[in-house]
Amino acid sequence: MGGGGEEEEEEGRGYKKITVGVCVMEKKVKCVSEVFSSPMEQILDRLKAFGEFEIIHFGDKVILEEPIESWPICDCLIAFHSSGYPLDKAEAYAALRNLFLVNELDPQHLLHDRRRVYERLEMYGIPVPRYALVNREVAYQALDYFIEEEDYVEVHGNRFWKPFVEKPVEADNHSIMIYYPSAAGGGMKELFRKVGNRSSEFNPEVRRVRREGSYIYEEFMPTGGTDVKVYTVGPEYAHAEARKSPVVDGVVMRNPDGKEVRYPVLLTPNEKQIAREVCIAFGQAVCGFDLLRSEGHSYVCDVNGWSFVKNSYKYYDDAACVLRKMFLDAKAPHLSSVIPPTLPWKVNEPVQPSEGLTRQGSGIIGTFGQSEELRCVIVVIRHGDRTPKQKVKLKVTEEKLLNLMLKYNGGRPRSETKLKSAVQLQDLLDATRMLVPRSRPGRGSDSEAEDLEHAEKLRQVKAVLEEGGHFSGIYRKVQLKPLKWVKVPKSNGEGEEERPVEALMVLKYGGVLTHAGRKQAEELGRYFRNNMYPGEGTGLLRLHSTYRHDLKIYSSDEGRVQMSAAAFAKGLLDLEGQLTPILVSLVSKDSSMLDGLENASSEMEEAKARLNEIITSGARTIHSNGTSECPWMTDGAGLPSNASELLPKLVTLTKKVTEQVRLLAKDEDENLTETSPYDTIPLYDQAKALGKTNIDIDRIAAGLPCGSEGFLLMFARWRKLERDLYNERKERFDITQIPDVYDSCKYDLLHNAHLNLEGLYELFKVAQLLADGVIPNEYGINPKQKLKIGSKIARRLLGKILIDLRNTREEALNVAELKSNQDDDTRRSSTTSEMSMDQDDDDDKETKYRLDPKYANVKTPERHVRTRLYFTSESHIHSLMNVLRYCNLDESLQGEASLIFQTALERLYNTKELDYMSYIVIRMFENTEVALEDPTRFRIELTFSRGADLSPLEMNDSKAPSLPQEHTLPIMGPERLQDGGSYLTLEKMEKMIRPFAMPPEDFPPPSIPAGFSGYFSKSASVLERLVNLWPFHKNAHTNGK
Repeated sequence: MGGGGEEEEEEGRGYKKITVGVCVMEKKVKCVSEVFSSPMEQILDRLKAFGEFEIIHFGDKVILEEPIESWPICDCLIAFHSSGYPLDKAEAYAALRNLFLVNELDPQHLLHDRRRVYERLEMYGIPVPRYALVNREVAYQALDYFIEEEDYVEVHGNRFWKPFVEKPVEADNHSIMIYYPSAAGGGMKELFRKVGNRSSEFNPEVRRVRREGSYIYEEFMPTGGTDVKVYTVGPEYAHAEARKSPVVDGVVMRNPDGKEVRYPVLLTPNEKQIAREVCIAFGQAVCGFDLLRSEGHSYVCDVNGWSFVKNSYKYYDDAACVLRKMFLDAKAPHLSSVIPPTLPWKVNEPVQPSEGLTRQGSGIIGTFGQSEELRCVIVVIRHGDRTPKQKVKLKVTEEKLLNLMLKYNGGRPRSETKLKSAVQLQDLLDATRMLVPRSRPGRGSDSEAEDLEHAEKLRQVKAVLEEGGHFSGIYRKVQLKPLKWVKVPKSNGEGEEERPVEALMVLKYGGVLTHAGRKQAEELGRYFRNNMYPGEGTGLLRLHSTYRHDLKIYSSDEGRVQMSAAAFAKGLLDLEGQLTPILVSLVSKDSSMLDGLENASSEMEEAKARLNEIITSGARTIHSNGTSECPWMTDGAGLPSNASELLPKLVTLTKKVTEQVRLLAKDEDENLTETSPYDTIPLYDQAKALGKTNIDIDRIAAGLPCGSEGFLLMFARWRKLERDLYNERKERFDITQIPDVYDSCKYDLLHNAHLNLEGLYELFKVAQLLADGVIPNEYGINPKQKLKIGSKIARRLLGKILIDLRNTREEALNVAELKSNQDDDTRRSSTTSEMSMDQDDDDDKETKYRLDPKYANVKTPERHVRTRLYFTSESHIHSLMNVLRYCNLDESLQGEASLIFQTALERLYNTKELDYMSYIVIRMFENTEVALEDPTRFRIELTFSRGADLSPLEMNDSKAPSLPQEHTLPIMGPERLQDGGSYLTLEKMEKMIRPFAMPPEDFPPPSIPAGFSGYFSKSASVLERLVNLWPFHKNAHTNGK
């Protein structure tokens, strides 16, 4: 439809222009914003600039109203479905004319049904998450093959444990739901099309799946909080972008222009093949799809059809070049499709905004100059503030409870049962409610002291189970262990069988992360974001989103530790909303590395026995190796000299506090007899409390204990301490109870100061003096024993830390070599997408995903930081610290200087308590100006924090209650463990730690990923070799007509 002059010019060149029809709804071509042209306009303008094509826009009126016979005639057709588009009509038009279709039309019907999409993906061998279909002909139709239990669904015998994903089969329905396990707090997160700044919402109350339609159920794939969107332009080209996953917090990250922040990333060779297969499987040359990268493998979870990248000029250039080649090959194969040396359009590319996230400088200024780059951050962190840990033990003979044990252990009379799920605990609560006597103790109804105590313990079990109004396996667990059996006739009269008649019930509860603990963890995460990554500032967020930040978070099995990890991640990555989705998406449990003391239990018992001997006898100098310069070398160092005199004082003050709590509990008990318990105590829902970081003002105002603990449970806690601390009949102190007394004092002084318990502050000071001596010595009575116990408890963790450091070093050296080789290579541009090669000796067998430097507005795309966070309990923090400071005492390292300098050793000796949120940081820096083989290339920096700052509690009694108004103690900043001028190399660190660490060969082999571990695309010659090796040529173009 050009003018006559143009036609003459075409004839002069010997060919007519190729006509490209754009048969799509107008809203898909035009962009409503005046700031940016739409991607479609950008690409069509570039095609036009080649001078070989005429672009014909059909327009909505033609598409919707005119018969296909009067539609414009063209050589190539761009046509794709969107809402209101007559796909069948477009198919009829394509059949009428001999057209080259960029995207085939018939397969576009498939894209409306997620079932058919997965079917097609599987047919082509493209990996998808494990899934199952639930098809309903009518809403709420009962299906015999579909079973739903508290923590899983089962479809045709295929079980999906929570977390799992539920997707409507209709692809246009974007309401996708993720259901979380009760062990992580339960609830559901709904993902949806972006609305303003949100793309998901978490609902802690929803636990049952939908039944009003047909759904796909699939395994939840942990992706580290980042989604990848892939955009193909033909089977040979794919561009990929990462964005923050809506699974984590649902808040859309936007730049100053209001666009969602995404970062281009490199695809692995395996992912390139997947992109090619998706393109061919659906006959869609221009195609967008979603990729999940999980545990070293990649899976396709959605195919969208026609999609272009937004706001990337480099991509627009590439897409125009690839489409040009497609059109010429199909309709003018005699013409050369070689790209001219200078592209014919001159686009004044605007400088893309920095989004306030770009890093301001590549090195850090410090003792060691500007040539250092941070390479690795390893942090071992204790959980946040928690409620005191509790345990109730009682022997039970009641038939209801014995039957319950048999119900959940498979009917085996000699097997123990663990009750943890909501259904199991509800069963136990129902049974206990029937067994608790209605009358109260002390009113003459229970004659025997034992019966009275048994009834009290049952009442305590009932109170614990009722606490919070709903169950969560993170907080409570019950063990039932059979103790005695009798033979009874079988129900069918044939012979006899065993039946338990007595069992031991052990209820563990408490130890729950408090609102203060969540706040501490989140604020510490925020502090790390702003202070641990030199030169990044808030750029840590960009570092993470771009795959330049390799982050992994590990936690022990304890609920308080898991939730501390999730809250820390929330602060570190600036996430919003509830902790459950963050926990499930980002935190990996590794109890073998971060839990348990079994390996050192005999040595710890020995240390406690020796400690008891020192305290009770007052003997302080036996086996003393200490000097005035090194007082920590003495047995029992740190114990107060008057410890034996402090013990009776501790008992007296504990009794005084217990009696006051007893009176408060008695009042509550009487109220509960007359009214329903739920009328008296404001309900405390632990599911809702998971995301809370502020105190419950209503409970405090009502004069009730903070959190979920009622006075009955508070009294049970103190009375148990009073009984266990001192056995009056035997006149014996149990020093192992000192940490528990201190724990309870500290908790009540911080959270229940409003109850004004007389003598509590005095008790706190006495307990603190004793605990500061007892706790460090429980992990070894002298440095050599501390080293032995520490290395047994932290052996696996130490091994993992050495692996982290070694892998970071190898990766950094590989990058440095690759970069220097690249600088020597001649650069040739290639229009096909950048490919990457596997490293030959990838020790770390973890998939490495990288930023694509050609498309990214990032100052240092090659910069890569590995962060490993290990959340654990007090035992592992003490153990790791003991190995770091005393490793040079081992016989194999005689004569070596300590990793920690003298003044830091003195500071650690005076730091008696490694409190909540205490942490040890190991950072590794690379000096890029020294030779690759020089040991000084990698420097280690060690810092630690003692955790919560107790000084507000340590002030005098009158001021203490008013200070921590939010019940939250601040976290102490990091302190150096090395001298300012000292230089600890990675080589020295490895040498000193290796004797105490699990060797790498003892770790289970990780799954071999399909991944890529280099940073850069190779030079053109390497690319050509790769293309020949890689099976990209096996399917030719399939959509030429």
